[in-house]
Amino acid sequence: MTENKGDTWPKILKYNFEKYGDRRRAMRQKHYGIWQAYTWRDYYLNVKALALGLMSLGFSPGDKVMIVGENAPEWYYAELAAQAIHGVAVGGCPDLLPREIKTLAEKADIRFAIVEDQEQVDKFLEIKSELPLLQKIIYWNYKGLAHYQDPLLIGYKQTLKKGQKYEAENPGLFEHLVETGQSEDLAALVFTSGTSGDQPQAAIHTFRTMKGGAEYLLQLEPWREDDNVIPLLPPAWMPEQWLGIGCHLLSACTLNFAESPETQQRDTRETNPSIVFYDGRIWESLASEVQARINNNDVLQRFCFRLLMPVGYRRMACWIRNKKPGLPLTILYRFADWVLFRPLKKSLGLSKARICYSTESFLSPESFNFFQALNLPLKSLYHTTEGGPLLDAREADIPTAALGLPPKGTEVKITETGELLYFHPGTFVGYYKAPERTAEVLQEGWFMSGETGFLREDGHLVGLDRTGNLVEVKNGEKLAPQRLESRLKFSPFIKEAWVLAGSNKTFVSAVIIINYDTVRRWAGQNRVPYTSFADLSQKPEVYELVKQDIDRVNRTLAPAGRIKKYVNLYKELDPNEGELTRNKKLRRHHLEVQFRSLIDSIYGEATEVPMEIPVKFSDGRTGTVLTTLSIQSVEGGSE
Repeated sequence: MTENKGDTWPKILKYNFEKYGDRRRAMRQKHYGIWQAYTWRDYYLNVKALALGLMSLGFSPGDKVMIVGENAPEWYYAELAAQAIHGVAVGGCPDLLPREIKTLAEKADIRFAIVEDQEQVDKFLEIKSELPLLQKIIYWNYKGLAHYQDPLLIGYKQTLKKGQKYEAENPGLFEHLVETGQSEDLAALVFTSGTSGDQPQAAIHTFRTMKGGAEYLLQLEPWREDDNVIPLLPPAWMPEQWLGIGCHLLSACTLNFAESPETQQRDTRETNPSIVFYDGRIWESLASEVQARINNNDVLQRFCFRLLMPVGYRRMACWIRNKKPGLPLTILYRFADWVLFRPLKKSLGLSKARICYSTESFLSPESFNFFQALNLPLKSLYHTTEGGPLLDAREADIPTAALGLPPKGTEVKITETGELLYFHPGTFVGYYKAPERTAEVLQEGWFMSGETGFLREDGHLVGLDRTGNLVEVKNGEKLAPQRLESRLKFSPFIKEAWVLAGSNKTFVSAVIIINYDTVRRWAGQNRVPYTSFADLSQKPEVYELVKQDIDRVNRTLAPAGRIKKYVNLYKELDPNEGELTRNKKLRRHHLEVQFRSLIDSIYGEATEVPMEIPVKFSDGRTGTVLTTLSIQSVEGGSE
């Protein structure tokens, strides 16, 4: 971190190319079962050819390039190529619908699109007449596109060839553009998730703010050249911008790209990454998966798990109390580590992990404690797209949800209303084409986070939840539904939870979405017949299964915050229906509107509620099927 590598990402890429060339790999990607390496020379030359290819197609400084696809080297080449020629990168996640792409493209004034495959090409072609600024669509996966003749389309390889020809005609132009880039240049527009029901906003980040966020994280936990990293998601989201692009370039470590999202865990096991950053939902899913696997094992393995896991929890409790484990516990832990913990971490591809972050959503104390008991150094990366990352938690802070002491270069304060404000080198410069909204959240250099938190006596910051998400229960106490939902999802049988509470609700209730894979296996083992997801969710035995986890969480809550009623929903929540954001967060306002009759029934006297389920038949026709959801009460719930 002492070397002056440059003040923009393209300059730092050029530095790494000149220093390492073909001697060190920058990336690896699994393709047809084989890991293919790309050196820093490959990275640089791809970016250079693509950047000049864009210029040959009419790209001008300040133009916006939208990148849509699964995680792949081409995603990173595309971002750096746009930035190298003084353009702006705009990310989109691969499961966006055409109408959502249109919204983002219009907001960001997109002129070029670089996309993965036929699926993404089709989305853009469907809306091209509504995007008059769009000049070219470049695709990097050619499968299925051989016979497409639309003049907007051009392949990635053809664009590279155009770039190589353009360089011959304009020698030294690329290097000049890279060297004239400045830290205050606009680097990327990163869209917010839009959980509040509003349209996503495009947060403006310069190289200074991007680099400030990445250097902040490296200051807390340095990365090394020999580190292996698997970026799970493409850099459409802010953590991947800091970690997958920024920290990678600054540390010159190796990024490893899985062959597909479906092979992610298998490929992770093969690479054994030393640095892992997953969305909190992924960590919760892994914890649930381990428990589900144990439940499906034989009696001896289940006994071993239940006997040895408490050893890990006892050792973790010593850390929290800053107490050295005694000799008997140390010996027991070494045995448990050899017999159980190491094999479990190896099965998850985490046996060499030394830096682990949970991003995006809150992770429950149960999930944190589980991974800490396995001796996995998991920490929560508190961040906002606009404000930057905020983290320096010790292991002892994890169960208390403390984010830690504000490190050097940052300042934190809490307003009289309990809102968290902070000053950070990674704070954005504003919302694109939204000065009024910018003025609301940036005041005299302070970022108004919209989060509620407090400072402990020792100066450590404890975060709660979005101010708008906190609700007041009957006794006047504040409840953070997202925290409660995370704790419910620690169960292998619960995939999603939606907690209902507030001053207009007389008690706390929950809508549960079962984990179909684990529940159907459980149903098979326990001879519970069913025909579909909806049918399985309403079985009395499944309601009892879910109730056990609600009881587990209720026992730790004050009476006014306990869940009194719950319903198993007949389906999974779907981002395409507007029920979840693209990074799988609940759209609470939308859900309240969509399931108004269900909510009214929960807070009425009904014990059942009829629901119409939309269905699509194989011949393309649509219709509805009537089903009845059971509303169950919980003993000892909130009053």
